[in-house]
Amino acid sequence: MGLEMESMAAAIGVSVPVLRFLLCFVATIPVSFIWRLVPSPPAKHLYAFASGALLSYLSFGFSSNLHFLVPMLLGYASMVFARNHCGIITFILGFGYLIGCHVFYMSGDAWKEGGIDATGALMVLTLKVISSAINYNDGVLKEEGLRESQKKNRLIKLPSLIEYFGYCLCCGSHFAGPVYEMKDYLDCTEGKGIWSYSEKGPSPSPYGATIRALLQAAFCMALYVYLVPQFPLSRFTEPIYQEWGFWKRLSYQYMSGFTARWKYYFIWSISEASIILSGLGFSGWTESSPPKPRWDNAKNVDIIGVEFAKSSVQLPLVWNIQVSTWLRHYVYERLVKPSKKAGFFQLLATQTVSAVWHGLYPGYIIFFVQSALMIAGSRVIYRWQQAVPPTMDIVKKILVFINFTYTILVLNYSCVGFIVLSLHETLASYGSVNFIGTIVPIALILLSYVIKPPRPAKSKARKEE
Repeated sequence: MGLEMESMAAAIGVSVPVLRFLLCFVATIPVSFIWRLVPSPPAKHLYAFASGALLSYLSFGFSSNLHFLVPMLLGYASMVFARNHCGIITFILGFGYLIGCHVFYMSGDAWKEGGIDATGALMVLTLKVISSAINYNDGVLKEEGLRESQKKNRLIKLPSLIEYFGYCLCCGSHFAGPVYEMKDYLDCTEGKGIWSYSEKGPSPSPYGATIRALLQAAFCMALYVYLVPQFPLSRFTEPIYQEWGFWKRLSYQYMSGFTARWKYYFIWSISEASIILSGLGFSGWTESSPPKPRWDNAKNVDIIGVEFAKSSVQLPLVWNIQVSTWLRHYVYERLVKPSKKAGFFQLLATQTVSAVWHGLYPGYIIFFVQSALMIAGSRVIYRWQQAVPPTMDIVKKILVFINFTYTILVLNYSCVGFIVLSLHETLASYGSVNFIGTIVPIALILLSYVIKPPRPAKSKARKEE
């Protein structure tokens, strides 16, 4: 068996641990299909937990489940013994343990060298544990002062231990997400809410959407395998890269970022297929006639939306969608004081939490600080665009194109840090293009204090009325 694994791994150009993970990851699809056939809620919870633990063991070894138990038990204990403060307690303890594992394993180095460990799955699990505790904490608050997301996701009753464990490890969904809410998991398991029988029919068929996700995964992997040999990351440290001119270096940075994204598109397409097939990805019906099922809870990326984003502000809405949603609900919105507007501080704090969640490599930290600058700069262009009167449509279109070009430039410049991770390589790659992706956003932010756009024409018209 070991020789067969080695030969298979060599044939597709990956290490044996990565091949083992990929096989277990793809196995989440049939495992999720069986989950929807399990008859009763208690049996579903038991199957979800057992199958998730087994896949973790086969993929990462026995120690992975021990690592997963730590934040799971800490989170549940805080919910049992300190409900009024369980959200912040679990946030601190969960991230504390995750950071400790990041420091101990330094998984980024292993990933770059073709290895893999359970830290990536622990990252997803940490978000699920924290959201459960915060939503249970929200259950004691008065409904009047809550946001819509809090009203929808809060937990009035403490989930049982088997419900909680089933949610955390459900069919291997902790491998790569998507992150979904405990309330949705319980409703789906018990046939409540949007999962209950309605006039629009019984539970929707997941097969068409699953096939689409699998075809998308196959295309993404094929393109990634084709591009990787042509745009290796090692090129950034080779003498030939230093001999290139500015525009060729910038183009290579674009292609490196473009290539790396297809790996994530593949992973998220597989996880999307798995969650759709289980039924957990269902998010309601369209208003069309006849109504069609929506699978937004399973969607983690909009490929077209990322590659052709008109503004950097759109990127969190189309890239790693469920984690972005988690960050918005559990970090960004909760840092905004009542009757106040969110500003750069909330944006930077959210991006910092995201960076720490990914790991403590300088490349991650720099990338997410860059992301905050990128989004802030894009907002400046958008405000200028909105201030253009309707009679100057050509100017507005030019600003739209500038924002699109700006987003492509800064995104692919910034993501080099996310890929290479080390401080030296990140600064060297940024410096090779004169730090253009850092200077331009900062210049736009400073310029916004000089060229302050007036209120959009519509707002003025309303005031005159």
